[in-house]
Amino acid sequence: MSQPNGVESPVELAQRLSLPFLDDPYLLTRALTHTSYLNENSDVLDDNERLEFLGDAVLDFVVGAWLYEHCPEMREGELTKARSALVRTEQLAEFARQIDLGRAMRLGRGEQRTGGADRPALLCATFEALIGAIYEKEGFSAVKEFFIPILDASGGEIVNGTTLNDAKSRLQEWTQSQKMGVPHYETISDRGPDHAKIFEVEAHIDGKIYGKGSGQSKSVAAQYAAKSTLKMLGIL
Repeated sequence: MSQPNGVESPVELAQRLSLPFLDDPYLLTRALTHTSYLNENSDVLDDNERLEFLGDAVLDFVVGAWLYEHCPEMREGELTKARSALVRTEQLAEFARQIDLGRAMRLGRGEQRTGGADRPALLCATFEALIGAIYEKEGFSAVKEFFIPILDASGGEIVNGTTLNDAKSRLQEWTQSQKMGVPHYETISDRGPDHAKIFEVEAHIDGKIYGKGSGQSKSVAAQYAAKSTLKMLGIL
């Protein structure tokens, strides 16, 4: 199959990421091939849409299992929200960027010219297709070997941010429903060196101090303060 100019080849990608395709790069090549490239190259037999479908299902399972193991305190509804945060288009596109998948994508000339290699929808679809190809080649164990380190590196932070952001939104909805206005968050202290500061924040509602929270940024600390307040009010 022809290789677009300036695009990392499937074999090069497999070598760089230690993917199990060096003996037979067909599945990986297919996973990287967008329909726009297929339409412009008569020698290409298939695009990545079916592998994308497979990878989407595999990711749902792997992410769900990872959350079940790593977040024992979460109830079913929270687990569902957290999984959605980890497999949404923008997040899968970010995972694709982390492994520089864009430079290996096989796109039609129009998609290349308009920046398709960095478009979230295309990066997400290609990442899903890559997961589908790994599963098709060697099963769940190979998918976990590739993807779990990516989840371990940033999944916890993403889940915490999602859960806590829900807490802030939920607190504001409650205060407004009670005619108490919008919560205000005040930083009361920070400690530690500049590269590892810990901030402490209070949540104020209608002029009164409620929950407190701490974190490595003011926004994270405020989110924990909101969660603390929800528990204090018996809402969470």
